[in-house]
Amino acid sequence: MRATAAALAHRRPLVALVGNPNTGKTLLFNRLTGSNARVGNYPGITVERRTARGELPGGVDVELLDVPGAYSLSARSAEEQVAIRSVLGWGVRPPDLVVLVVDATQLLRNLYLVLQVRELGLPCVIALNMVDEVEGARPDPRAIEALFGVPCVPVSARTREGIDELRATLARALHAAPPTPFRLEYPPGVEADVEALTPVLRAAWQLPAGQARAMALWALTSLDEDDELADIPDEVREAVRQRRQAAGGRDIDQEIIGTRYAWLDAHAGALVGVHARRGLTERVDRVLLHPVAGFGVFVATMLVIFQSLFSWSDPFVTAIESLFEVTAGLARTWLPESVLTDLFVEGIIGGVGNVVVFLPQILLLFFFVGVMEDSGYMARAAYLMDRVMKAIGLHGRAFVPMLSGYACAVPAIMATRTMERQRDRLLTMMVIPFMTCSARLPVYTLIIAALFPPRRVLGVLSLQGLMMMAMYLFGTMAALVSAAVLGRTVLKGRREPLLLELPPIRLPSMASVGRLMLSRGKVFLTDAGTVILACTVLLWGLLSFPKLPEPGPDATHDELVAWQAESLEASYAGQLGKAIEPVIAPLGFDWKIGVGLIGAFAAREVFVSTMGLVYGVGEDVDESSTSLRERMQQSRHADGRPVYTPRVGLSLMVFIALAAQCMSTLAAVKRETGGYRWPVFMFAYMTAVAWVASFVVYQVSGMTHYPF
Repeated sequence: MRATAAALAHRRPLVALVGNPNTGKTLLFNRLTGSNARVGNYPGITVERRTARGELPGGVDVELLDVPGAYSLSARSAEEQVAIRSVLGWGVRPPDLVVLVVDATQLLRNLYLVLQVRELGLPCVIALNMVDEVEGARPDPRAIEALFGVPCVPVSARTREGIDELRATLARALHAAPPTPFRLEYPPGVEADVEALTPVLRAAWQLPAGQARAMALWALTSLDEDDELADIPDEVREAVRQRRQAAGGRDIDQEIIGTRYAWLDAHAGALVGVHARRGLTERVDRVLLHPVAGFGVFVATMLVIFQSLFSWSDPFVTAIESLFEVTAGLARTWLPESVLTDLFVEGIIGGVGNVVVFLPQILLLFFFVGVMEDSGYMARAAYLMDRVMKAIGLHGRAFVPMLSGYACAVPAIMATRTMERQRDRLLTMMVIPFMTCSARLPVYTLIIAALFPPRRVLGVLSLQGLMMMAMYLFGTMAALVSAAVLGRTVLKGRREPLLLELPPIRLPSMASVGRLMLSRGKVFLTDAGTVILACTVLLWGLLSFPKLPEPGPDATHDELVAWQAESLEASYAGQLGKAIEPVIAPLGFDWKIGVGLIGAFAAREVFVSTMGLVYGVGEDVDESSTSLRERMQQSRHADGRPVYTPRVGLSLMVFIALAAQCMSTLAAVKRETGGYRWPVFMFAYMTAVAWVASFVVYQVSGMTHYPF
């Protein structure tokens, strides 16, 4: 219900910005609020809720809400509920005014959402954005205003044109009388459906008659056996099901949608005399959407992104690691030797370092994501890759996050936010960890260098190089096969076609890109970081206790290293390694490898330093450590058999490639899904797949004549 003037005087009015994706809505939000945004989540949904205060003429202080982009209110997924929830106030405060942000270069398609909101009878103002990008005659705001019965203000969020006029219009609209409810006549069959549903909806949701009619139309186009909508009363679902059954061969969706577009088409001539043209966009799209040239541009773009995440971030990662190493060293110098000092240095400082070290990759990833989205290229890349991704039950938007997984799964999982449907986001998140991230490289390098001879294949190819390439291909195939299987079982659902509005090609707003980077970085550090830190402290405790008596001050380096190895064997992690040995023995692993796998749960590359402790080399080792390789090669079972063989090495690399051994990844999934269900499922199914694959590799290779 609309707030009265007296009520507005006692609380800050809420103004919701609603519109299609790529209409410049968020940039307009920033212009109206001065970019002083707060980011949270909608209740029960992991979609960001961006709010900020703004001031309108006359000293009117308002709260503005940036609603995620939606093409219509006819929601068919949990995330698409956000638009309808925001405008109606389901589980959130209802807005006092709705600002409908419309792309002036795609007028008729954008007005579909305007028509739906007007049918709901809500007070609203139309912000006709991007008028500076229209080539030819601009849409007539006065004609739009007359047609829909609400104010229409031409603006350009990019150039700030019309922003002051929009502020003044919003101030007037907050105190104006509610607009007359908008009523569109539908075919007789639809009118009968609406008449049957209206009483049910009025009783279930306590709606006024006019709004109940609009919600009946919403229910007919939103509720079916495949929707992902929550909190829908059973009586409403049953009533819709009965109407669909009674419809026989009628296509209710098409009748409603077709009627709306027919009405818009009939009034198109009055809204704009000459259809808006986008000459530059059309010329650029001849290249970007070309099946050959477009794919070449896409590959080049992805190579730049991949190179940046893999290499360009390295100096910043190294600097952060050095900073935390110096901090840890100073803490060791200033603080007395004690268990609390060990906890602070190795658990707290080390844990924070393990979190912050991902920050350069996250910021770089979202810099490129922001540039591609703001320039209009992201939609075109998704269109190109849709032909490939549809074979595994996904669409083109899944490709960019999966590709980012080669650098690090954490920012890649966060990048799934560019996907609209919850099922697609979950499916993509469940397979991203299979992509060969940079943290696996030290492990692969150590194993390949220690166990596979540097010989040539066919006289020119390096066996070690082929093994490394094979592991990359193996991880990629595992991700694609897993997506195909999960998409037909656990996350079964029909594949929705990729519906994209190709926005005009434009120069990205670096201010908007910068805000995106900062907000994503803050979310990662404050939310995911707390979980990762807690897991790191727990792992430190497992590796550090119980402690053996320390050697005397005159102990040699070798004696200290030996004491470290003995302490690790006696630790809870060592005991756990021995406890799981019967489970991992069929894979060719002993308890020492088990300890390495436990250590790798903090981060996969920790496997190397943990193995350095296990074999008495010390923790300051890397994959190129000759002494660690020699100790591994010399290690023997009680019966004299070597612990490490190429057969064991291959089995171990397969396990590392497939197992969910990364607390940062699990924490990111927990953050994105809002609970423990999916990270627990990810850990369980990936561990099971890793065990089975490693078992098959180890056992089958033992039956062959290959010298494994």
